[in-house]
Amino acid sequence: MIGRISLKLLSLSLLVGIVGCASFYEIPIETPIAAKLDVSAFQRVFIAGFLAGGTDDVDGNVETVRLLRSQLRLKSNLRVIDADVLPLMDVAADSRPEGQAAGPAAEPRETPQPAQLKSEKDLEPYEHIFADADYWKRIGEEYQNPLIVTGTVLFTPHSQSGMVQREQEVIDALGRRRVEPVREYMERKGFILQEKFIFIDGRSGTQIYSEALREERLYNQNDNTPALSSYFELMDEIIPRFLSTLSTQRVRGSRVLIK
Repeated sequence: MIGRISLKLLSLSLLVGIVGCASFYEIPIETPIAAKLDVSAFQRVFIAGFLAGGTDDVDGNVETVRLLRSQLRLKSNLRVIDADVLPLMDVAADSRPEGQAAGPAAEPRETPQPAQLKSEKDLEPYEHIFADADYWKRIGEEYQNPLIVTGTVLFTPHSQSGMVQREQEVIDALGRRRVEPVREYMERKGFILQEKFIFIDGRSGTQIYSEALREERLYNQNDNTPALSSYFELMDEIIPRFLSTLSTQRVRGSRVLIK
């Protein structure tokens, strides 16, 4: 028994000695993540425009197109088409869903105005535009049959009340500083960004893939964060996932080697 204990202590001592003499090397690595969508058939991409609603402080259509185009120029092999942003809301409002009669005898459509688009349900009367293959095929022919990216953007104000945990610095009786978690009731306000990306084959006008993403950010009631700043913060979270749909992304990390 004593012999086994002595052997274990000796092994532990040797291990400590080896670790003490060893050198540690941090090796950077990159892990590729395959794209969700095969875009090898396309040389160009056209970020066309979006159905947008929510707050009037941010033009979700224009801002989303600008951001996605700039990111694709940097992080995609596809050639980004520079063209005017499509007024997709107007196009959808002026076109009629399939099966609805045209002409004076047609019943008037009850579609909400852009200023009233505050929820996903409000956008539904316009979403028939994504199924209009003839429209998207015409757009594709105009821009040499690219991959077309469109969809919906909903950027809405949001508020929430409840118990929130925060860290507070305290000084004890001996003058030592430490940080303690404190729970308190707080009213917070912020924004929710809901984006649905729809990918359309410009050669046929048909939809080939779609993905819905959602991000939320809340601020303390005393923070006067502008709506546009919050929009950019939320898009910072969404853009990497959008890019991973179109191209292989590399996640950077590190491994520690002992020598």
